[in-house]
Amino acid sequence: MAQHKSAVKRNRQNQKRRERNKSQMSQLKSMVKKVRSAKTKEEAEPILRQTTALMDKYAAKGLVHKNKAANLKRKLTLLTNYLHSPEKKAE
Repeated sequence: MAQHKSAVKRNRQNQKRRERNKSQMSQLKSMVKKVRSAKTKEEAEPILRQTTALMDKYAAKGLVHKNKAANLKRKLTLLTNYLHSPEKKAE
């Protein structure tokens, strides 16, 4: 248990931040799942735009590493484009 006032305050701050980060990461993961579960490109594109903006925001804050955000955006964009590709319709 912390003894100094500053350490007690630091513990309170860390707890608040941990809860906020947990909530934000959960929100981001849910958005990614929505994009992945979309059946059509028209359905996926608006969700993808929101998810991309959220990833950029969290990467700027340091919640997600910028390279991880870039990789996720790339993969989700490829997936969304694949939903509308002619090769898929031929199957």
